[in-house]
Amino acid sequence: MGFVQWWKKTFPSMIIFSIPNGGRRAMSVAKKLKAEGLTPGVPDLYCPRLKMWIEMKRTKGGSLSEEQEKMIAYLRRIGDHVIIGMGAEDASRKVLKFLEERK
Repeated sequence: MGFVQWWKKTFPSMIIFSIPNGGRRAMSVAKKLKAEGLTPGVPDLYCPRLKMWIEMKRTKGGSLSEEQEKMIAYLRRIGDHVIIGMGAEDASRKVLKFLEERK
């Protein structure tokens, strides 16, 4: 099961949504998205209720870009929580740990 499917099953009343920053696009689409506010380094997913950002990486070999490191540092400075999940299982485990620590 993928991470978002796990989230929706585990927390059906808590919204999570994706940030469409990644992927290859036609130049015209990229320019339009940039004009609309697309910002490099923004994590992949966001849960407003928890002020939690989640950056998904491959289980093996995934690493943060310089833009991601800067954005994550900024988000943490302003009080948001950021999880870097090395695959769906790791991300799920880190979310549950965060929620347990909040109690």
